[in-house]
Amino acid sequence: MRKALIVGIDHYVQIGSLNGAVNDAYSIKNVLDRHADGTLNFTQPLLLTGTGPGATVTRTQLRDAVEDLFKDDAEISLFYFSGHGYIDGAGGYLCASDCANGHDGLSLTDVMTYANSSPAKNKVIILDSCHSGVAGGHPGIPQIAEVKEGVTILTASAANQYAMETGGSGVFTSLLVDALNGAAANLMGEVTPGSVYAHIDQSLGPWAQRPVFKTNVKKFVSLRSTDAPIELTQLQKLTVLFEEPSTQLRLDPGYEPERSGKEQASTPPPDPAKNADFAVLQALVKVNLVRPVGAPHMWHAAMESKKCELTFLGQHYWALVKKDLI
Repeated sequence: MRKALIVGIDHYVQIGSLNGAVNDAYSIKNVLDRHADGTLNFTQPLLLTGTGPGATVTRTQLRDAVEDLFKDDAEISLFYFSGHGYIDGAGGYLCASDCANGHDGLSLTDVMTYANSSPAKNKVIILDSCHSGVAGGHPGIPQIAEVKEGVTILTASAANQYAMETGGSGVFTSLLVDALNGAAANLMGEVTPGSVYAHIDQSLGPWAQRPVFKTNVKKFVSLRSTDAPIELTQLQKLTVLFEEPSTQLRLDPGYEPERSGKEQASTPPPDPAKNADFAVLQALVKVNLVRPVGAPHMWHAAMESKKCELTFLGQHYWALVKKDLI
């Protein structure tokens, strides 16, 4: 079971309303509903939106929904919130539609209590709100995080920062959606909280709002599967083509199926078996796992009987294949 609670609040009764939080919530729900191949991902995520006077999200509703999210032994329980955030000397808060001053919102301490005590295997908290980086911090010692095993927190900004909107969407959530759509996928097409953070962190300048990432996990859970940039069978050929990570594979003209027409008569013709291996090598080159040695391109390496080798990333994936981890 993969559970998700997605909250977006634009309308606030007594404090300034927002414009993009509800749009962000719908964007997150749409991308989390299904994997890229159309199969179900999170089953019927619960969506709460505060759109106007007749459609609000009260503090009680928000609190009850968060408590319900984390009560089950799920594979993953994911909480996404977009709306106002507040911070004072006692900690941080998520503002519901009926908040009057901010500290009457849902305490992040309460959110963390539910997550830290949850029987779910993976608890993921994603907050696109001002000052959200305070989540998981010790109330008296903010430099110390209180994150139990299995919990991951990803926030739009640090504790002392605001979360920006542009074009009717939060800057953070726009990057988050890009990441979930494949921009943060690994070579197996899996998007994890760690890869999402890396994508958002690299996409924001040093003077922009800074995302915060806190986690205590042994292994990242996949948030969504996207189209892999290379076939799994091609990845698994790494250990067949290269006996060791340091192996340099000798090529020859028989590997290259294409000819320029200027070859010498002594040039051997294309070899179908080598052509098949060369197609795999070319695919591995495209994802930066293999590179030619002493030649600008693989075509030159083959026609000039030079070598190719694994990149450092290729050596990493070679080891994963060797250990039957992929």
